[in-house]
Amino acid sequence: MALREAAGLLLLPLLLLGLAGSAVRAGQVPLLAWSSHSSLWSPLAAPHEGHVVTETQLAALLDSALNNGPHNVLLLLQDKLSVEDFTAYGGVFGNKPDSAFPNLENALAGAPSSLVLPSVDWFAASAVPAFLKAKLGIAPLHVDQNTLQELKLNASLPALLLVRLPYTTGSSLMAPKEVLTSNDEILGQVLSALQSEDIPYTAILTALRPSRVARDVSDLAPEKVGRQLLQKDETLSPLQYPKTGTPKMLFWATNFSVAIDNTWHDLTSLTFGNNTSVDVDGSKSAPDASLLEMKYANIGGSSLTIRFHIRNLFYNVSARHWFSLYLVQLIVGGSPPVNFTATQITAPSNYSFSCARVSSYPASSSEALLVPSGNSQWRVLMTDFQIQCYNVTGLRFSYASDCAGFFSPGIWMGLLTSLLLVAIFTYGLHMVMSLKTMDRFDDPKGPTISVPQTE
Repeated sequence: MALREAAGLLLLPLLLLGLAGSAVRAGQVPLLAWSSHSSLWSPLAAPHEGHVVTETQLAALLDSALNNGPHNVLLLLQDKLSVEDFTAYGGVFGNKPDSAFPNLENALAGAPSSLVLPSVDWFAASAVPAFLKAKLGIAPLHVDQNTLQELKLNASLPALLLVRLPYTTGSSLMAPKEVLTSNDEILGQVLSALQSEDIPYTAILTALRPSRVARDVSDLAPEKVGRQLLQKDETLSPLQYPKTGTPKMLFWATNFSVAIDNTWHDLTSLTFGNNTSVDVDGSKSAPDASLLEMKYANIGGSSLTIRFHIRNLFYNVSARHWFSLYLVQLIVGGSPPVNFTATQITAPSNYSFSCARVSSYPASSSEALLVPSGNSQWRVLMTDFQIQCYNVTGLRFSYASDCAGFFSPGIWMGLLTSLLLVAIFTYGLHMVMSLKTMDRFDDPKGPTISVPQTE
């Protein structure tokens, strides 16, 4: 993140170079904000380079801007966007006339206060519309450059204007640049309409999802190619119960989030790591049934309790015990629990269970391993999910039983197609081998061949 004031604003090309070097992890989008009001963001609040802004940190930054700045908010929401788009199509290598973002450059350069977040978790960025709606207390108004000219704003009344911008990843290298250039022209027209009314405003530009995902290959080589000096491993340790002593249960995920009314709350940093605030003292471990209870003091203004109900049964067919997570409960404050029935989350007791995605949406999809009971507004998402409830040895998971089946639909399609082609080839080869040629020929100089009718 970089904060720019009017007196000391750096040029956007240098800023874009910093953007491209900062966001190296997958699943991140940039967020740029500027305002006609000065001193909305403190330079001391800027995180270190390479830091990924979480939902909590983003909410704090936007909350301070809305409390101290204008309540006329312009949200420019692009379908997809990554910092690589600024590097590829911006004037960062001296190609100023070829930049696809001239209006954005001018807006950042002329704004009294601006905020640039190179790496924002796309999950947190996608929740910005819901956050602004809840903060301002009004629904977003979808506008474009034409309807905005007819709209009359009032500085004393809050307004949330939403402009959707497309994105394309066509086969031609010029296709994305043309779309980004068109989006920048729309941005210029919208800003001109706002400035013509002389209304103070705060503008935010972000995306719902990243347009490009950079692959990290530093772990492919044994030597760990890349930066190693002062490099810190940011992998968080799993949640264990009990927190002290010999662990009986382990739980881990790269992203652990819950949502109510499309407002997401990231629980990852509160759950995993060495210094976490989650309370697991209410958990229980027994040979036939266990309970992993996680209590959070303040999530969205109220307490939150999440319970994992696990049972351990013996099956004669496999002659071993299998544990299964069959129920997930969410309890907000003193309200009744919201139940999610877990499906296919099972593994042998001496194994752990892992899955790339465990979520409750979409409920009609086969990928949703958590099925809500009734029409619940709550959602749960866990990526790179792994849990072990029995036979835990230290802080390392045992061999993992993965949720992905051995035969995927693609494998079945390939096998059936191959069998069909082999059958056609075999039938054709059999027909060719069954062909019979003549074994007798008529000699014009000899007697005529007589073929009996009985042969």
